[in-house]
Amino acid sequence: MNGLTRDWAKSTKSNGSDSCVEARAGGGGVQVRDSKDRSGPILCFERESYRSFLVGLKAGVLSS
Repeated sequence: MNGLTRDWAKSTKSNGSDSCVEARAGGGGVQVRDSKDRSGPILCFERESYRSFLVGLKAGVLSS
């Protein structure tokens, strides 16, 4: 989550694919959207919740 700005950013694991999620800082937390549907819904998370989610992914507790 470090380095998130107000600009949308894709995961470095996406390898340039449009089948990914994008995230940005916004609304006092983190916003996430589907890169295939950029005009679609945006999910909003508190920073700590998003951080915990990323820690779980990296630890292998959650599958990506």
